[in-house]
Amino acid sequence: MTQKKVRLAIIGGTGVYDPRILENIREEVITTPYGLAKVRIGTYQGEEVAFMARHGVDHSVPPHLINYRANIYALKMLGVERVFATTAVGSCNRNMKPGDFVVVDQFLDFTKSRVCTFFEGGEAGVVHTDVTEPYCPELRRILIAAAQEVGVNAHPAGTYVCTEGPRFETAAEIRMYGQLGGDVVGMTNVPECVLAREAGLCYATVSMVTNFGAGISPNPLTHEEVLEVMAANGENLKKLLFTTLQQIPAERGCGCHRNNTALKV
Repeated sequence: MTQKKVRLAIIGGTGVYDPRILENIREEVITTPYGLAKVRIGTYQGEEVAFMARHGVDHSVPPHLINYRANIYALKMLGVERVFATTAVGSCNRNMKPGDFVVVDQFLDFTKSRVCTFFEGGEAGVVHTDVTEPYCPELRRILIAAAQEVGVNAHPAGTYVCTEGPRFETAAEIRMYGQLGGDVVGMTNVPECVLAREAGLCYATVSMVTNFGAGISPNPLTHEEVLEVMAANGENLKKLLFTTLQQIPAERGCGCHRNNTALKV
């Protein structure tokens, strides 16, 4: 276990497996009450940053089998305060096109079988965590400002629909999600962002639109298409993350960590 607190973390989604934006990288395997979590820690401009490949470095873990609790608990153990996550998403909003970024501000949860909380009753009692604003407003403002500085097309808000996966959605599901107010569709943001809030971590997601959803796209959906768009837009994503890291203030100005039900490690 590292002795120095690591305040910042990046969770890389599909197509974002390589932490080479960092220097002096070391790998740690952290034992948590929920299992092992693998994390790479490096430095960026003198600041230690933790990097997690959500699906594993070889993309071997499907979205419904990711050990979300171990990952977030491990970051809490390291002393992480702020988490930036990347996600590849389909779009059910024709204004959010492939290649666009979306700094999501809400989610709709359509997962089915995932463990979605650290709080399971018993001696600790029943805990209800407020997620009116599930993504950290301070980190979202920083991401939006960084996108403007870098010059990438980033939508400043959007609703992320989280499905169980690993299959893609039907055309009827995409229509329904759009009617409910969903903008983009992915498979990983829930319970990740909920667990981060339960742990008192600031958490924000930048989603890259890789395709239009089923029924909007004229072609069948493939994972290869997702990877191709991620690769083509990868440099813009790195620039966005670099610029965001440079703008993070020393002290947190939001209320994410003031959650009086926050998980204790």
